[in-house]
Amino acid sequence: MTPLVYISRNYKFSTNAASKPKTDCESILNSIGFKNLGFKQTQYKSSALGAIISFLGISKGLFILPYKSTICIQYPLSKFYKLITKIAVLKKCTIILIVHDVKSLMGKNKHIAQEMKKFSCANTIIIHNHSMAQWFINHGSKANLIPLYMFDYLSNNNDAPELGNKAQKIYDIVFAGGLGYEKSAFLYKLDEIKNSHYKLKLYGNGFNKDVVNKTNSILEYQGRFSPEEVSKHIKGSFGLVWNGNAIEECAGNFGNYLLYNNPHKTSLYLLCGLPIIIWEKAAIASFIKKEGLGICISSLAELNFLLQNLNTEEYQLMLNNVTQVRKKIMSGGFLKDAVKRALEKTT
Repeated sequence: MTPLVYISRNYKFSTNAASKPKTDCESILNSIGFKNLGFKQTQYKSSALGAIISFLGISKGLFILPYKSTICIQYPLSKFYKLITKIAVLKKCTIILIVHDVKSLMGKNKHIAQEMKKFSCANTIIIHNHSMAQWFINHGSKANLIPLYMFDYLSNNNDAPELGNKAQKIYDIVFAGGLGYEKSAFLYKLDEIKNSHYKLKLYGNGFNKDVVNKTNSILEYQGRFSPEEVSKHIKGSFGLVWNGNAIEECAGNFGNYLLYNNPHKTSLYLLCGLPIIIWEKAAIASFIKKEGLGICISSLAELNFLLQNLNTEEYQLMLNNVTQVRKKIMSGGFLKDAVKRALEKTT
């Protein structure tokens, strides 16, 4: 049997969820028979110490990497990606690439051809969804492309979320993530529109309380928590997936990225038992609509009317559907399915 392997490294600890998808992926890979060839996964805060540990662990893993094995690599991996892929190719390994972010799509890299060249070593690429797959095809990818559909979100919180069971007069809408102007400027415009049927509960870094009307704003800052703890604190009726600087649409680089990516916060909301409110043009919106997991909207300006007219049966159906998908997210089911399909493609 072909050895199934990956190489762990240090993931710098932080209160945001930047490393959470990658550490979860390693745990899921381990659970389905992949062996870590490097050092045990660590999360040291020190960048220097983390880089040394990562280099030594990756060097060890590459040295003992079996010839013609199947190796799963996560992208991006800026410091060590070229080294790992080069050795894997030299040892004639089958490479399965799990893509977390594409810098060209995020507006961080204008040299698309250079980034696509980094993907060319992979036999199979696990991408977010069909929209991202089409982008890869349009830019010359010849690899097998496997949609993930949804990121998993492993949690040590086994308590069932406190779910509502009826439509409400005023909904608590949760927004988690970066709260600064660069990524979430739209938040600070919401008080300008009619919003008598909802309030926003904010979780994360960068909240600018100085520009918020302190007496009658719908924005209620709840604090910031580690990705392992935040699910214990989130309480609400819906989770909002929206980025950019506009209310009418998801605009700017962060907003446009929703046309291609699966935001990790979507999985967090579902883990917490919350139906989703999402921009209708977002790539993941089709999955939300198909599975009955929430509401797709064209503009935040229409949200008040939609919530005002949401009935008990509609809301309860969303909650029931969320409960079913939540089980799969908690158990790593989406990545397990994607890796299984990837292995079938490579045999």
